[in-house]
Amino acid sequence: MGNVLKKILRLIWGIILCGSSTVFMLNSNIGLLPWDIFHEGISNVTGITIGEASIIVSFIVFLLSMATGEKVGVGSIVNVFLAGWVIDFLNYINIIPKADHIFTGIIMVVTGLFLLAYGCYLYMSCGLGCGPRDSLLVGLNKKLNKSINLIKTVMEVTVLLIGILLGGSFGLGTVISALGTGYTMELIFKLKKINAAKIKQKSLIDSLHDLKTFFCLLSTKKSSIN
Repeated sequence: MGNVLKKILRLIWGIILCGSSTVFMLNSNIGLLPWDIFHEGISNVTGITIGEASIIVSFIVFLLSMATGEKVGVGSIVNVFLAGWVIDFLNYINIIPKADHIFTGIIMVVTGLFLLAYGCYLYMSCGLGCGPRDSLLVGLNKKLNKSINLIKTVMEVTVLLIGILLGGSFGLGTVISALGTGYTMELIFKLKKINAAKIKQKSLIDSLHDLKTFFCLLSTKKSSIN
């Protein structure tokens, strides 16, 4: 029971960190990651919040990943909604300062990259399912028989260009993020001695079975105490 609870908490904390990383980069005022540029662009045009745009896009990507036949877990579903809620909540309470200088902005972008890397490590290492974009990436790789790097590049360049056309924030931070995301991810996973490729992600059915077992054990424990 304790192991399941620990995984759930790690999953939630990891996604919270990922959502926080977006706000750090947003408040850096020097550019966002490609997907976040896309979300901001949608926000600019429609008037919805960036978090809401993130949720809508993530849900569509989630459905597309399922259409490829790729397994999704409960973590994938939590990722769709929680990251967007965290972004909007942090923007609402305005707790993360906005950069007023390019050097401050760079520090915030780098901080955001490490938050993102550590957040990804936490929720991926739970084995409860990858994020919707990663699931779609793997699914397209299997369907199209093209390299993951090629598919990832095409996806990110596409959303980047659309995001820029919609008024999303492209700048130095985008370049730093593009160059630094892979390195920060690799560093965190190496420090934690985790091979991301070898982490077995559970399907939604397996994850729900674990959750059912957890709540059954919790109910039994409460009954025995009473």
